[in-house]
Amino acid sequence: MDDAAAPDSGDLILARLAQLRAADLPVHGGRTMAYVYDSGLPGLDGLAARAQAAFAGVNGLDMTAFPSVVTLENDVVRQAARLLGGGPATAGTFTSGGTESCLLAVLTAREHARRTRGVDAPEIVLPQTAHAAFHKAAALFGLTPVTVPVDPRTFRMRPQDVAAAVTARTALVVASAPSYAHGVVDPVPDVAAAAAERDVLCHVDACIGGWYLGHRRLAAGIAAPPPFDLSVPGVSSLSVDLHKYGYTPKGASVLLFRDAELRRHGWFAHASWPGYPVVNATLQGTKSAGPLAAAWAVLQHVGTGGYVELARRVHEATALLVDGIAAVDGLRVLGEPDASLVAVAADDPGTDPFVVADEMRLRGWYLQPQPAHAGSPANLHLTVTAAVADPARIAELLAELAAAVPRARALGPATVDPGVAEVAAALDPATIGPAEVALALEVAGVGADGALPQRMAPVLAVLQALPAPLTERLLPEVVSRLYTP
Repeated sequence: MDDAAAPDSGDLILARLAQLRAADLPVHGGRTMAYVYDSGLPGLDGLAARAQAAFAGVNGLDMTAFPSVVTLENDVVRQAARLLGGGPATAGTFTSGGTESCLLAVLTAREHARRTRGVDAPEIVLPQTAHAAFHKAAALFGLTPVTVPVDPRTFRMRPQDVAAAVTARTALVVASAPSYAHGVVDPVPDVAAAAAERDVLCHVDACIGGWYLGHRRLAAGIAAPPPFDLSVPGVSSLSVDLHKYGYTPKGASVLLFRDAELRRHGWFAHASWPGYPVVNATLQGTKSAGPLAAAWAVLQHVGTGGYVELARRVHEATALLVDGIAAVDGLRVLGEPDASLVAVAADDPGTDPFVVADEMRLRGWYLQPQPAHAGSPANLHLTVTAAVADPARIAELLAELAAAVPRARALGPATVDPGVAEVAAALDPATIGPAEVALALEVAGVGADGALPQRMAPVLAVLQALPAPLTERLLPEVVSRLYTP
């Protein structure tokens, strides 16, 4: 809008927003199988929006000025602790999302190791399948990540590898429940025991699955998930996102600690300035209480019984999907999913999962491509939510997949010129300049203006073929081109 022009009316502004949204993936209906979590419950979005609007101006920076924040947060944390093995001493913090919860878990562990054990060059032991947020935390907070392999068939951590990796410098061991990439739960009891033997904290990343798994085990007649929560000896903290299978608006997550003494190590306090005394339990200072109020309202409205029923539906739909994929010629499920996340790979070299993803997207389905890494082949990631949990919708998805595979096979896999890959592999990501970056992105099919092709398989094939450090150098450049001044 021209600053000198008269302001647009509210209707025109909202119409423009609707026009922009039309280019996005749909957030309802169950066809976007990543990034969004749809309960399918009528009226839930409206309730959340009203609650969020009522608290949008409330500042969570100072809970003494806004005591409603304390009441709401205590309620939400207590509900999470009851579900996930907490006891009377359990303490927690409401955060903006899974990444912030994971960052705070690592920061807390670093400070705990420094203050209680004198560790000044801390390490964090991670499975290869750990979420990228933990590597981000290590980079931000000065920890060295020590990555251990996972079983090549089950994609779960092996406790003996953890035990071998833990040293006097280890501040934290991380396990997933489940891992994002494959939907499997690590052997948390054995991993936590290996950490506890060396007096090391153990964090369980249950961001994506904790709310679902916790309620699923309350459902009669269906298989309980493996043990994973704070009731497991040795588990010192756990993160769970409410904006995933709690179906609250983004961003809403809870970080639980075994007790308030441990939580204290991650808080920031500062009084050595002429302004007001500062105490931050999160990475944010000023923050709207709107997401907290929306999460509280949704949790109150759905209730334990409602979440148990949603978890049952998701569990049954996931089983239908896994069985159905096994019957599709050319596809296979990686591992044996413990949760509602399914990784689908090709079982013949003529079927390229990235091309299958393009075929599905052209027909209104978004399945998230996952490049090959450390023994995990290229695959498609499917997140099953309550909106997908309808036998008719699962049948529709399976029919689309079964039709997409022969089309992808006829098109052939996306390929990378070996000569180009060889030249790219010789580049030093730390020293390449704008000209080399532009050439590499051109080879990947990314336009100078950041425009991405309709079919992403060739781009993904190039990025997959490059050494990881080079890909990590190029990805910010891809995103940077989208944000023009």
